[in-house]
Amino acid sequence: MDGAGGTGLSPAQSPEPTHSPELAHSPEPARQAQLVREAQAGDRAALEQLVEACLPLIYNIVGRSLKGSSDVDDLVQDTMVGIIHGLPELREAGRFRSWAVTIAYRRLQEHYRRRYRNLLRLPGPREPDFTDVADPGADFAERTVTELALKGQRRELAEAARWLEPNDRQIFSLWWQEVAGELSRAELAAALETSPQHAAVRLQRMRERLDGSRAVLRALSAVPRCPDLGKLVKGWDGQVDSRWRKRLARHTRDCTQCRQYSRDLVRPEALLQGVALITVPAALLAKLSGMLQTGTEATPLGPVSAVMQSLTGKAVVVGGAAVITLGGITYPLWTGSAPPPPAQSIAPLPTAPPPSIIRSPTPEAVSLSVPPTSTTKPPASRSYVGVAAADFYVAPNGSDDAAGTRSDPFASLNKAAAEIEPGQTIAMRGGTYRPSEPIEIRTSGTERQRITLSAYRDEIPVIDFGGIPSEEWGITQTGDFWTVRSLEFRNAPSHAYVCDSCNDNDFRRLVARNNAGLGLLLRGEGTSRNEVVDSDFSGGHGGLGIMYGDGLGNQVRGVRTYDNDKDGVDLGGFTSPVAVRESWSFRNGNGFTLGGGGTELKVAHVLSGNSAWDNSGIGFNEEGNSGSPELTGNTAFGNDVTGFYLPTASAVLSRNIAVANKDDAALSPTAQETENIWDAGTSVFVSVDPSGAEGERRKNGRLPVTHFLERF
Repeated sequence: MDGAGGTGLSPAQSPEPTHSPELAHSPEPARQAQLVREAQAGDRAALEQLVEACLPLIYNIVGRSLKGSSDVDDLVQDTMVGIIHGLPELREAGRFRSWAVTIAYRRLQEHYRRRYRNLLRLPGPREPDFTDVADPGADFAERTVTELALKGQRRELAEAARWLEPNDRQIFSLWWQEVAGELSRAELAAALETSPQHAAVRLQRMRERLDGSRAVLRALSAVPRCPDLGKLVKGWDGQVDSRWRKRLARHTRDCTQCRQYSRDLVRPEALLQGVALITVPAALLAKLSGMLQTGTEATPLGPVSAVMQSLTGKAVVVGGAAVITLGGITYPLWTGSAPPPPAQSIAPLPTAPPPSIIRSPTPEAVSLSVPPTSTTKPPASRSYVGVAAADFYVAPNGSDDAAGTRSDPFASLNKAAAEIEPGQTIAMRGGTYRPSEPIEIRTSGTERQRITLSAYRDEIPVIDFGGIPSEEWGITQTGDFWTVRSLEFRNAPSHAYVCDSCNDNDFRRLVARNNAGLGLLLRGEGTSRNEVVDSDFSGGHGGLGIMYGDGLGNQVRGVRTYDNDKDGVDLGGFTSPVAVRESWSFRNGNGFTLGGGGTELKVAHVLSGNSAWDNSGIGFNEEGNSGSPELTGNTAFGNDVTGFYLPTASAVLSRNIAVANKDDAALSPTAQETENIWDAGTSVFVSVDPSGAEGERRKNGRLPVTHFLERF
């Protein structure tokens, strides 16, 4: 046991952390903002000072997250290229550090996607090695272990961090910088694109998984080892993935012999206090310095070189406006209090499928949407994600005293919703909206004159509810006959969007993430004939709910719910049948829940063609609904408790399949079964690689094309 961190002090109570010499010379916020403005105006010396101040922080974040990869230097350089390249478009100079950290965080996500796909292509199993499961073998990890002089629990902490999944390792890396005093909680939250309150929740989840991994490592290293644990790892190839981490953690938590290894764990922040941060290698410093001076690279680094060769521009004046030319592309600049020039926040489709499946603007483009004044019409054949024209426009830089036109937009959705009439359309321009009060939608359309709320063309409007009062819903809609499409909601202190006793609404291509409640909730009496289609709900307390009400004709199709604390799709307390088709629920508490809510219901919900995988609880859960739900062609794979849990329902089940769940099916004696497959092996599937299913949607918003869980 290492007593170095045994005081158990919180960061606020702990001694002053030891900083590296480079990080100690970061400029004060006011000076940093001034450097940003000078660099945007073309001052090369200011740009060099920004790079010099920012590089050590980025290097530590990337290095800690990559846990020993030889790609650290290249990825740091790529990140710095992104920072330099995007600097002309940064509107808020005072947010430079959090903006730069956000770029690093996204580069890490892209790196993990590429590496995961490459690992899947490697042929054959690898021999297990339990003697040193988490040996840091590459240069950065060797330097880390040497400089940190890890012993006892500090070494356990470093090794346990390697067991975290990529998203958690990135959060751990950011948190390390916060403990060291190099990032504030607000900057950490900005990098995660969430509120400080929700960032605290995500940190707590990461720490729980980290402590679980610490206990697993102790149990694996114990001599003699627990006999039951020995039997469990006989089927393990030694490669850590989410399923094995959860299985081993569950064993150490439940096993009477292994439970002792969770005791006496020193708090991670206490172990990290006083740890020196890693110094940036001189070779990388020299390389970046040379690139800034010459505008080219000393050695080719693939796609990075193409970008760096373009960084040879200088500021000029065109028509009285300051611009900078980089690689033949002219970027607008601004200085002092002058307003920024018009720019669009267009939604490029990523070239690689992200693990979080969230369609979001690049960090370089956040909050840049200012409506253009051009009236040039696009070619007639062009199709857009959103609407091409509207009756009312809303933009982040608009005004509620404006006319609501494209050239003079409103600032708030509340204003547009108050003005709208049946048959009209609201277009939201790209960028981030931060309302200070909840939004209400009360006006109804008609069957022939629907109301549309949509993104404008291919722009990405993001409504961040982090600033509304605690416990408030982000949007409350009571209006009927609306089409709501191509919007993103995040950081609500409760539910992001609630449709209360409304009917005949179409919710399509929505993204909701990191909300304290549900992403979308349909509830109340008379909730009828609503559709939720091609939408993603993630990172919240729950995903999608149709609950506590009644009404016929509600349908869910092509929806993904993932990384939510509780249920992905929750039909608890809804007394009328709901149809859920061709939807996917993964890495939630439960996948699909058909009852509950403190009620004893008998409802014949219809579920067909859905898949639930890697949920920590149940794939398909009746939760007290003893009715006759119909489940046809659904798949439960790798869920930690039960694939299909319907112990009291008189369910009608046909052509369903359960594979690799702890228990594949628990059914009532009154269940009717036809051609189901329980407890099959993975050989029944074409592929068990979920990366395609968890990747980017198709251009038309439909679910990705994948062979994952496709039956032979």
